[in-house]
Amino acid sequence: MSLQSVADIVARGDPDRFDACMAAPVATRAVLFPIYAFNVEVSRATWAISEPLISEMRLQWLRDALDDIANGKTASRHEVIAPLGDVLDGEGARILDRLVQARRHDLQPKPARDVGQFREYLDSTGGGLMWAAARALGGEDEACFRTLGMASGLANFLLAVPRLATRMGAPLPDGGSDTIQMLARDALAELRSLRLPKAGRAASLAAWRAKTILRRAAGEPDRVAKGTLSESEFRRRLSLIWAGYRL
Repeated sequence: MSLQSVADIVARGDPDRFDACMAAPVATRAVLFPIYAFNVEVSRATWAISEPLISEMRLQWLRDALDDIANGKTASRHEVIAPLGDVLDGEGARILDRLVQARRHDLQPKPARDVGQFREYLDSTGGGLMWAAARALGGEDEACFRTLGMASGLANFLLAVPRLATRMGAPLPDGGSDTIQMLARDALAELRSLRLPKAGRAASLAAWRAKTILRRAAGEPDRVAKGTLSESEFRRRLSLIWAGYRL
């Protein structure tokens, strides 16, 4: 049940967060990698399993594991759950449980979500993951970290739209380009007003691509469906170096 084990899971399943962890202070990695590895496990249960019933069973197993952590029971000796139990308290486990519940909606072939419901989904997923990570590092400003996590979650969701569309049909709320622009512009406005506290700030590195992706979506929303939101690898890495430097 080593740190290397969960780091390898994140490296394979979530390269952006792996790179963000490697850019963060060394002491924070033992906290961040288990939380991000758990998120990878949730994503695998949602997307890598073709049978919805098996996916539901896997997600329920993850929820049961979180319930054990929340109630102070010995965590399962699973390669992700065991180290996760070392870094989460009861409230942290409940935050991630809400993330799992929200991700269950991804099992539906056409999730019916209006803009308000979509924002609630982003709050539980991207916002919840960011807050769980920041809180485990000593962060206290929940609203700030949730706002950052929601913006990052939106950026990641927009990047994934072409892949999501093959399974969901229409993963975004109705409204086409106008809705994409509204969501992206609102998120950018909220990011501009954020003042990140020092406590828990290492978790914010996971959002290092958000502004670039959201600016592109706001300016050229057609790029979302085309799958051309991503920046070059050189710019991606340079922006992470800059984000790490400013940490």
